[in-house]
Amino acid sequence: MSDTELPPVESPTPRRPRWRALRAFWEWSKSMATALVLFFLIRSFIVEAFKIPSGSMEGTLLVGDFLLVNKMVYGAEVPFTGARLPAVTAPRHGDVIVFRWPVDPSKDFVKRVVGVPGDTLGMVDGILQRNGRTVRERYVSHTEPGADPAGEEFRWQQRYLVPRTPAGVSYHPSRNNWGPLVVPREHLFVLGDNRDNSLDSRYWGFVPDSMVKGRPLLVYFSYAPDSARAAPFLTNVRWHRLGTRIH
Repeated sequence: MSDTELPPVESPTPRRPRWRALRAFWEWSKSMATALVLFFLIRSFIVEAFKIPSGSMEGTLLVGDFLLVNKMVYGAEVPFTGARLPAVTAPRHGDVIVFRWPVDPSKDFVKRVVGVPGDTLGMVDGILQRNGRTVRERYVSHTEPGADPAGEEFRWQQRYLVPRTPAGVSYHPSRNNWGPLVVPREHLFVLGDNRDNSLDSRYWGFVPDSMVKGRPLLVYFSYAPDSARAAPFLTNVRWHRLGTRIH
């Protein structure tokens, strides 16, 4: 009796490498999508990064400071809707705020609130007056104490004067002498701490409270961008400012 030939035994088909790659890609995609959603939610409703581009707040904030901004405190704006979440508090005197510039809403500014709705504001020789009293501003610096430029950009103030300028009498405001003005409802009056080098409400008017984005919490990174060194963000870090709280 001859030997019977048995068919060859087939080994189990190995899992194809491309399926393993696709599975790994799918898991990576889910992780990335989750991270992006969390980033979007945090940036939209909780905290956002902001860089100081100018010296208008020097004495408090420096060019090259990077800030974390609390967006919940004044009620974060819901993206693409114009609606806002409930606020923890309204902006108050002395708060440093980040807001969209009314002249060009694509740009963000940071200034200090000196007037809220109903306040009567004015300035005499660079000294702020609020509701008939002198405001003592320890955070203010003056780099040009002898200068007081005037110009057409200040003339917007005339329609907010109290009392209104009588007919035939001209109003001649300047950087250091203006007012008294009344802050209208749902608006704020803001000034830079570097008082002689700040493009602020004196020049372009009130800030609608709907344009306020948040209140800076702290400086999380800082470097001197005017350094002559290469890569100053690495070689000229202001280590002493990291973690500085903003008041």
